[in-house]
Amino acid sequence: MRAASQILTESFLEVRAKLLEVAATLDRIDRSGEAGESLPPEAQEQREQIDAAIEIVLSQGADRAERLQKLFSRQYESDWRQQMDL
Repeated sequence: MRAASQILTESFLEVRAKLLEVAATLDRIDRSGEAGESLPPEAQEQREQIDAAIEIVLSQGADRAERLQKLFSRQYESDWRQQMDL
């Protein structure tokens, strides 16, 4: 297993770039909202999911990726094949 400092050193620039991309996207959304464009209900739900994801990222624990995956995943339905016409 690699040391935490090694993982951080190797990943820092990539993580920084991804965080900047997220922040820039949120800035664009907010600026559009300030210009009088409100989000339709489906887009508002997506924004709320993003906000919940940010809370997960800021939380403690070694299971953040799992919690994010569950947040963005559909609930399991036993008839999913029929629903997807498969």
